[in-house]
Amino acid sequence: MSTPRIEDYAFGHIVIDGERYEEDVIILPDRVVSNWWREEGHTLQTEDLEAVFETDVDVLVVGQGAYGRMSVPQEVEQALEEAGIEVVAHDTEEACQTYNRLRENGDVAAALHLTC
Repeated sequence: MSTPRIEDYAFGHIVIDGERYEEDVIILPDRVVSNWWREEGHTLQTEDLEAVFETDVDVLVVGQGAYGRMSVPQEVEQALEEAGIEVVAHDTEEACQTYNRLRENGDVAAALHLTC
């Protein structure tokens, strides 16, 4: 199975390998976790990323929303780095482009907020 590829993103939806999602997602090297919901909505928490911590990835690309409203607290970045996972955070459009570029070269995951 190949690493999932983002084909399209626009506010409120994303297309990954031909399938359209209208809720936030986590993309792992072997699957997509749909309907991703966070404890505190616009503040990412370590607990929100259990699937990422359980997967062997080198990089997590975080899509902070179309307007960058989802924050990534320092303690979350630190927990990921302690697990050997580099964190790259951008607005979701740029995060999608970054994810697609990085997926060609290594084990990468993405946690994407699709709206604000």
